[in-house]
Amino acid sequence: MAQDLARTTADLMAGTDLLGIDSHGISMLPAYEEKWRAGSLRLDARARIVRDGGASALIDGMGGLGYPVAAQAMHLAVDKALEHGVGAVSVCNSHHFGAAGIYARIAVERGVVGLVTSSANGVIMVPTRGAMPMLGTNPIAFGAPAAYNEPFLLDMATTTVAANKIKVYDFLDKPLPPGWAVDGEGAAVTGAAAAMEFIFKHPEGGLTPLGGTAAMSSHKGYGLAMMAQILGGTLSGSAFAARRAPTRRPGEPDDVGHFFLALNPDAFRAAGSFESDMDDLIDAMHDTPPARPEEPVLVAGEPEAAERERRLRRGIPIPAALAERLRGICERAGTPYLLGGA
Repeated sequence: MAQDLARTTADLMAGTDLLGIDSHGISMLPAYEEKWRAGSLRLDARARIVRDGGASALIDGMGGLGYPVAAQAMHLAVDKALEHGVGAVSVCNSHHFGAAGIYARIAVERGVVGLVTSSANGVIMVPTRGAMPMLGTNPIAFGAPAAYNEPFLLDMATTTVAANKIKVYDFLDKPLPPGWAVDGEGAAVTGAAAAMEFIFKHPEGGLTPLGGTAAMSSHKGYGLAMMAQILGGTLSGSAFAARRAPTRRPGEPDDVGHFFLALNPDAFRAAGSFESDMDDLIDAMHDTPPARPEEPVLVAGEPEAAERERRLRRGIPIPAALAERLRGICERAGTPYLLGGA
């Protein structure tokens, strides 16, 4: 990658790990190497704006890794929101972009509200009442700034759990909670390695929509996944993976789509009043009597902010199995492996 794009990518991946989102940080590197060696990922790609409508834009990722183009798109959406009150930017022809929340964080750090959705290349979510996977984990992230509290930062997969969470459990050799993954007959799969097989290798089975079962309202997760697909993929003209997979040729890019919306609170109300009311809202949640005194009520983003402070002091842990794979990548790339101490 060009040095500036590599720096952006590394900063976003490391920032994700600092927040404790181990499933979407450096643990993604083996998958990216695999795509690059297969010819479906262009590391020399540089995104370009192909449509600009004032408050909206479309950016072509040119088949490159999603981090640089996603950061560019979110910053552009914020620029437009600061000028017009609202900024909306779609991205087509991209790849995996890590954790959606890291881009919502860009918005709140610049003082605006941010919404992020994305389509996905992997077809791993089984729709409610379905027997075969048809959608990806299709993430949604939303961020809103406050004055003195941590910003509200929601980052969620529309499956009951993200596929990369299963990968982390596999690295750690931990059993899965029932309801995260199902086999071809809808039965729960609790072995992480077996779940990885159903998610990535078998045509049947996969991850459940948020909710897990129809009785637990999985139609809501299914609906949210469709919303993320429509905004992230259909709006930008990106591929619908389930339809494209049968005819996709080796070496073709993933053509993942992303969507970034920024809203400037000052365009809707007096400057600073939104952040003040956000503090009041968050304080009200904090004042909720907890069910367990040792577990106070939190809002989205606070656990990650606390973990970031811990990891800035103590460092980022890397499981031995992942470290071995990272060392292999460095050897194949002819670059020093610097994460193993002496």
